[in-house]
Amino acid sequence: MTIRFVSAAILACTLLGACAEGPFRDFYLGRRGGESYLEEGLRQYEDGNYRVAARRLQFGLEEGLSRADRVKAHKYLAFIACISGQQMTCREEFSIALDLDPKFELDSAEAGHPIWGPVFKSVKASKRL
Repeated sequence: MTIRFVSAAILACTLLGACAEGPFRDFYLGRRGGESYLEEGLRQYEDGNYRVAARRLQFGLEEGLSRADRVKAHKYLAFIACISGQQMTCREEFSIALDLDPKFELDSAEAGHPIWGPVFKSVKASKRL
């Protein structure tokens, strides 16, 4: 009986691992929680796949993330919106991040970015009023 149980467990793990690729990938990612979507969203962002990145970040928010990870997701959603010329959405995403963490700041390289740096600075200033 123990050998059957161990064999079944190994088979189940192997099959679940196979789901991480191919047509079952989204299903598998969703079952691992919001953090996996956040990680995938950040990878897609770094690769320049902004549409996919935004979708993954949204999925992560829907699946549930820690407060710090929600701030990070909204920060990258703001970056994507700014890059895409969606100024209002960019402002809204930064505003949400600041509502979650009023002490949130961009790092020096991000703050100096010519597209989203001024937007963040403006949103941050409006939150102080």
